[in-house]
Formats: sequence, C-alpha cells, structure tokens
Amino acid sequence: MTPLDAVSPADSQAPLLLRALAREPLARPPVWLMRQAGRYMDEYQAIRSRVDFLTLCKTPELAAEVSLQPLRAFDVDAVIMFCDILIPCEAMGMTLHFGDGGPRFETPVRSAADVARLAIPDPHARMGFVGDLLRLLRHELRQQPQTALIGFAGAPWTLAAYMIEGGGSRHFMHLKQMLYNEPAVLRQLLDKLSETIIAYLGAQIEAGAQAVQLFDTWAGIVDAPTYRAFIQPSVARIVEAIGDKAPVTLYVNGSPHLLEAMAQTGVDCVSVDWLTPLSDARARLGPNLALQGNLDPVALLAGPDVVRGLALELLSEGGARGFIANVGHGLLPQTPRENVRLLVDTIRDSARLLATGASHGV
Repeated sequence: MTPLDAVSPADSQAPLLLRALAREPLARPPVWLMRQAGRYMDEYQAIRSRVDFLTLCKTPELAAEVSLQPLRAFDVDAVIMFCDILIPCEAMGMTLHFGDGGPRFETPVRSAADVARLAIPDPHARMGFVGDLLRLLRHELRQQPQTALIGFAGAPWTLAAYMIEGGGSRHFMHLKQMLYNEPAVLRQLLDKLSETIIAYLGAQIEAGAQAVQLFDTWAGIVDAPTYRAFIQPSVARIVEAIGDKAPVTLYVNGSPHLLEAMAQTGVDCVSVDWLTPLSDARARLGPNLALQGNLDPVALLAGPDVVRGLALELLSEGGARGFIANVGHGLLPQTPRENVRLLVDTIRDSARLLATGASHGV
C-alpha cells in the first residue's frame, strides 16, 4: 500500500531524509535527533504540567503539538511522532503505568500461560490515536514537503524485555532466565510481538509515516550468536512484511558487536551508537546501507566550541551520501537548548562546509 503523499526519493523536492535513506548524493546530510521532543524543552514541560504522560501520548492534538515543537524551534529535517514504545504492549492486554521510576507493568509476563493471554491487537481499534496523530502531522507538514515524517515502534526483543521484567532493569534477570530455561516460551512471545508490530507499523504507514524506525534498545545485552538466534529473525520478519512501503531504520544501544547482524535483517539504515566510529561502521557494512548517528548525547552538555567541533567531526565521519546526522541515543532532559540549536545549525550549514573543505577535515 502506498503511503499518503508518497514521493520518489529521486525527486529533489522529496524529504532530505528519504533521499539519504536511498543513498543519493546530497549537498549535506539530513539531521534529526532521537528524543528531539521532550523534557529539555520548556514548551513540552508546559504541556506536561497539565496532563500525565499517557494522556499526552493518547491525545492526538497534544501529541502533534509536542512532535512539532522541535521543527519550529530548530528546523530539523524530520518530525518523529511523539508516543511511547510500550503502547502496543498495553494494547495487547498489559496494564501500563508511568511514574518517577519509569514505566511499570502491573503483571509481568513470566509463563506460557501469560503469553497465551496476550492478544494481537487491531491497531485501528486499540491504537487509533496513533493513526490520528500521524494524519494530523501530515496535514501540518503539507507546506513543508522536504520535512519527513517518521513513525516508530519498539522491536520485539526490547518490548519483551519490559514485559518480562515488569519495567526497566539493570541485569534483565527474568528475561535471561526465560531465554536460558524456557526459550520456546520466549519465542512465542517474540512471535506475538512481531505480528503486533507488523500491523502497527503498517497502520502508521497508511496514516502518513514516510519512514519508520525500530528501537531495539536492549538487544545489545546479548552476544552476537544469541542475537542471530532470537532477535534477528523477528526484526527480519517485520522488515520483510513492510517491504517497499517505507524505509526502515534499526537502532540498537550498545551495538558494536552486532552491526553486521543488524544489517542482515534487511533494514535500509543502521543507526549507530557512539561506541562505534561511523567510519568503522561504514567499512564493516559497505556502501549500500545508510547509516545514522552517532553523537554521544552527553556531549551536548559540553560548551559550544566542543559541540561545534564534534558536529564537524560527525560530518567528516558520515559524509553526505547515505548518512543521517543524529545522536547515538536519546537527548537527555538536561540538554541545553542552545546546544541543540548549534548542532542542528552546524549540520544544516554543512553544504557550504563540505563544498569548501572547511576545517576539521569536512
């Protein structure tokens, strides 16, 4: 099914992000930032002061406003819908709460019976607010055809980690116990999650998402053989189901040992964290895959000279073909707003820098 307002990446008026994902030669790379909407912005805090987090996620008008705040503030090249990766888990039948300690599930998944009770939800019936949000965003972006709209989902392994642990975890004891003691149960859960995410991302694309990103935050806690046996198949299944409907980016935190296995899922783009230099990632993965990343988000707490220097190094490492400038994980709440502006402005000005061979090897 063709996404709404679909355009060919070869079209010079197409969003810069889509052209980068298609590995076109560009005057500069596009730039957007994971968690670019959120707690470091006063505009976001003003809205959050009136509503709780889940209400914000489920109210399309408010979520659209939050999604658009970074575009208005920094002129980024893509808007990513504001939501939470655990929304599909709630739709499957989990009871989800957000508090000071982060997300918590009232009753974790610990057995085959728990997995059997989970539904594979209809995304239109159970998560229709996400489609409404994307349609609102497409409407708001109608006069800005070069700004891409990104949808996303948590990858099955990461969602399973939260569901089994009951929330965040340091050691993922319950997840790994199921991995080692009841692998068949874990596979059943990953299968259900894969079906859920296939339908969920399909609905997002139908509603107007032009590209999608899979966040597999916790895939880096296992070795490469385990990744290939348990995680890679579910991601590959999702990518195959999406087909040519929209390009897919895959992000894994702590991924240096997994880059090749990530690429073998069939994704269009691998999002690299700051532990792997982009030049190393390119040498390992070759020229036919787009790369995204990979500034350490903590670096954005440094002084402006440091931030600008790191942005120039990012340009030098990534280049302008098949590269999307981003951070290697989400922006921190303490991030100075002016540093976000400096990073984005430096990247956006990089057409001139790249053309003139400016300092820092750009």
